[in-house]
Amino acid sequence: MLIEVKDLRKIYTIGEIEVRALDGIDFSIEKNEYVAIMGPSGSGKSTLMNVLGCLDTPTTGEYHLAGERVSEMNDDQLASIRNREIGFVFQTFNLLPRATALHNVELPLVYSGVTTTRRRQSAIHALEQVNLSDRMHHKPNELSGGQRQRVAIARALVNNPSIILADEPTGNLDTKTGDEIMEIFETLHNNGNTIIIVTHEESIANHANRIVRLRDGKIELDEKVNNKQIKLEMV
Repeated sequence: MLIEVKDLRKIYTIGEIEVRALDGIDFSIEKNEYVAIMGPSGSGKSTLMNVLGCLDTPTTGEYHLAGERVSEMNDDQLASIRNREIGFVFQTFNLLPRATALHNVELPLVYSGVTTTRRRQSAIHALEQVNLSDRMHHKPNELSGGQRQRVAIARALVNNPSIILADEPTGNLDTKTGDEIMEIFETLHNNGNTIIIVTHEESIANHANRIVRLRDGKIELDEKVNNKQIKLEMV
C-alpha cells in the first residue's frame, strides 16, 4: 500500500470556534492508482492535499506514505520525504520567471544535491516525457499556459517520486489545453505513475480511475471509474 490514512483529523481553532477541516478520514491508495479528490469549498480537500503532500500535519490520526509514518515526522523529516516521494503540480505553475524551462525542472535536484551533469540529464528526460524538449531553453514568459504547465509536470517528475500530486492543474487553462494536459497525466499513469488530482471540475475528475468526494471534512463517496463508467460505492 502506497498511502494509508487512518482516522485523520485536522482541527483549527479560530477564536472560540473550532473548525474540523478533516473529521475522521480513512482511506488508502495503492501504487499506480489514479485518484481525484473532489468537494465543495470548505469540504476539506485542500487540507487533505496539504497533509498528503507533507505540507501540513494532522491534529490526530495516522498517515503512512511508502511504508513511513509521516504523521509523526518533524519539519526536517517532512521536507526530506516531500522532496523524495512527492512531485507537485500547481494551478499557477509556480515557475521561476527568470529561469529557463530546463533550469526550472532541475530545481528539485539542486535541493537533493545531485551533480550538475546528472541534473541536466534527468531534467532533459523529464521534459521529453511531456513533449517539451524543443522549448527547454525558453523562459516562462516565452511559453504558453499549456507549455508552462508541461514544465511544471516535468519538474514534478524529475525526482521519480512515488506520487504526483496535482492541485487544480487545468484551472488556469482553456478547455482544449486542459484536455491536452489531462492526456499527459493519463500517459504518465499508464507508464506506472501514481496520480492524485484535487479538482472541483467533474470533467477533470472523470479522467481518474477513482473519485473521493469530501463534504464537511468527511468522505461522502468513494467512486470507482471503470472505462469512464462511474460505479458508486457508498462509504
